[in-house]
Amino acid sequence: MDQERIGQFIKKIRQDYNLTQKEMADKLGVTFQAVSKWENGKNIPDIAILKKISDDFNVDISEILDGEKKEIKKPNYLYPFILIVLLIVLLGIGTIIYNKNDDYEFKTISSKCKDFKITGSAAYNKDKATIYISNVEFCGREDITKYKKITCTLYETYKDTKTKISDCTTSNNINLENYLKELNIEVEHSSKTCKNLKENSLSLEIQAIDSDNKITIYTIPIKLNDSCK
Repeated sequence: MDQERIGQFIKKIRQDYNLTQKEMADKLGVTFQAVSKWENGKNIPDIAILKKISDDFNVDISEILDGEKKEIKKPNYLYPFILIVLLIVLLGIGTIIYNKNDDYEFKTISSKCKDFKITGSAAYNKDKATIYISNVEFCGREDITKYKKITCTLYETYKDTKTKISDCTTSNNINLENYLKELNIEVEHSSKTCKNLKENSLSLEIQAIDSDNKITIYTIPIKLNDSCK
């Protein structure tokens, strides 16, 4: 998924409906800063908001994630009536098949660790899967330490084999809370089915190094909340 294209698409939707960022935010139940981040490509809406945008503004979720409107070809009305009917029927069948193949399935994800709250989603279709983590909050003991370096890594464990699937952002001279506020993770995933995403164990590891070179490591298990069909 291209966050900038998604942001521009959301901006066009807002402008087509003659809404300000605040008016759109109020309609969706979010802050106008969130809408601004979407439009600037710094973040994308979580699954619940994507569904609300789809319903409220009459667009497919797949169109939002692809960042473009699908064109529907109009039949040529100069042909004889029977041919027109046949074309419409064929076009309808083709559109159903196309949309079925292109539609994304969504599952929400969260943390299994009581000290961290994670909001995110997994989106997948027949061609690809994407894991998106839009929000990570630390809800354990207060940590005001200014770390000279913080990094994070997303891991997948399958049959006792742990594999790194994504490196996250690196920040210097920052406390953990502020670091997590800016943390967004998006990764194309090799598992293209819900079953694989469910069975393969995901975890987010955050490593913080303070001024005395003391290393603190947080390991956050991640779970897929929804059941697989």
